Amino acid sequence: MENPISVSRIYRLEGQSKLKAFADISVSGVVVKGLSVVDGSNGLFVSMPRHQGKDGKWRDTVYPSTKELREQLSQLVLSAYKQ
Repeated sequence: MENPISVSRIYRLEGQSKLKAFADISVSGVVVKGLSVVDGSNGLFVSMPRHQGKDGKWRDTVYPSTKELREQLSQLVLSAYKQ
């Protein structure tokens, strides 16, 4: 079966910021915008789309339902970023 998840866009950022890119993914025909590729203390990782609440705390607006799905999304986005 073909993978229903694909990276539809990668927007790489220039400069020395820890934020390296934004990505959009397509999941079975639904586009999820605003994943981030971040250079953290343990290397690159993928951050889910999020918003800041009135209390100042950041909350994910989209998140994988399982650890395996999170790993799959991370690998897919990081692979596209490195190409």
